[in-house]
Amino acid sequence: MLLSNLAQRIRKRRKECGFTQAQLAEAAGVSPRFLAQLESGRGNISVQRLADIVHALGLSLGEIFRGLGSHGPFVLALVGLRGAGKSTLGPLVAEQLKIPFIELDQEIVREGGISLAEIFSLGGAEYYHELESRVLSQILQSPKPSILATGGSIVCRPASWEKLRNYAKTVWLQASPEKHLARVQEQGDNRPMEGRTGVLDEIHQLLEQRKGL
Repeated sequence: MLLSNLAQRIRKRRKECGFTQAQLAEAAGVSPRFLAQLESGRGNISVQRLADIVHALGLSLGEIFRGLGSHGPFVLALVGLRGAGKSTLGPLVAEQLKIPFIELDQEIVREGGISLAEIFSLGGAEYYHELESRVLSQILQSPKPSILATGGSIVCRPASWEKLRNYAKTVWLQASPEKHLARVQEQGDNRPMEGRTGVLDEIHQLLEQRKGL
């Protein structure tokens, strides 16, 4: 499994860099046949040769191995719409496991230096997701284990969602549309209701759309 996951990451990164196998093999100083075996999950590679290959891909050994194997830092990411229970269940699990609970939105606010409302007002969703990507990388690069509550829209951001699934175990929390709405209202969050009708239908549609993701 480790070699298979490593092969997948190297193959994906090579394609992102626009390299053919022959071009990467030349840049890394290995034979095309050797690289083909590595990308198929059958390569028995030395640390030095692997370092040469990932260097040619603009990565470090730490980045290519992060989250692989059974001895890396444990990160459990809770995913779901507002009202799914992430902020309720997260601290309970963290307490039982004796590890920190982190809310991604709180870290985004700390990184941006302004409130979430101001982030969206000043920079819109793109600025929020830029901060989200930056903060997520910082959390996942930490050597410390954690329980992480993410924003509900993270599954709609392919780069951030893939990064999260590569380096963390993910759990999708969900409830009925009625419970989602009731919970956010109990928290004093009136955003789902302000100036809109058919909110329950919207929540139902979101749940259906994100199920596939």
